[in-house]
Amino acid sequence: MPPVDTHHSIGDMATRPPVNAPVEYGNAASWWVEYPTGLVDLSRSKHLDDSASIPPSLTPGQLEIPVNGGRTIRVDTKATALVIIDMQNFFLHPDMRAHPKGLACVDPTLAVLPGLRAQGVKILWVNWGLTDNELQTIPPALVRGFQKSGAGGFGAELRGGWGRLLVRDAKNSALYGSLQTEYEKGREAGTDFWIHKNRMSGLWGYQSALDLFLKENGIKTLLFGGVNADQCVLGTFIDAYYRGYDCIMVEDATATTSPEGGYENVIYNSGNAYGFVTDSARIAAAASAH
Repeated sequence: MPPVDTHHSIGDMATRPPVNAPVEYGNAASWWVEYPTGLVDLSRSKHLDDSASIPPSLTPGQLEIPVNGGRTIRVDTKATALVIIDMQNFFLHPDMRAHPKGLACVDPTLAVLPGLRAQGVKILWVNWGLTDNELQTIPPALVRGFQKSGAGGFGAELRGGWGRLLVRDAKNSALYGSLQTEYEKGREAGTDFWIHKNRMSGLWGYQSALDLFLKENGIKTLLFGGVNADQCVLGTFIDAYYRGYDCIMVEDATATTSPEGGYENVIYNSGNAYGFVTDSARIAAAASAH
């Protein structure tokens, strides 16, 4: 029996049937509209008209991206951001650990950047970057999780010139390989932003740097990638879902070191409970078509 390609089938395991008539979800301030054609309009540009049976025409500043489950989402590009989580040396560099699945996410991540930038989508690199003050407030469970045999952990000096573990501006905290160069290029162009986090979730706390940035810039829709899928990526994804952001997982731009089932669970629930799932090829094609 040939192996099953779970990477591209998990999200379609429980496909939601199409709606029979246009449906509006949400409230007066924040809403989606789904159409029998399979379009789910996340742009919040127009409430559903009782007489409408087909989607309104695509307008400048909007982008349509096919997603798993036979749907296409329409987004407002100025209110959309790509959130790339923890693609840092500590989690990806072969001198730090073996993470072949994480390394396989580098090219898909790079592939979507030009088109999304051209469409006005902001690129947010959300990374561990601790300060000495923050090191004093990290809870014991998190401290223990990053220690081995009761030693090392956050702020500890790493061998080989990598600097202190996940402290701001340390070499191990930099983005892996060409991702660092790509971020610097985007920073100079004003399209890319580096956002520090100090917990597994980039949205932990009453006012995180990421949440403040999203609110100040009117961001409503988030595309997610990074590592690890079932840890920091999922933590941020779930917190974004709880806060009312639109959440889309880019399935070939996220991975985990966890045993089989960890990644699959994330993809399944991302598409069937929390939001939507797509991939880098569909994003790049959609962005280049406009």
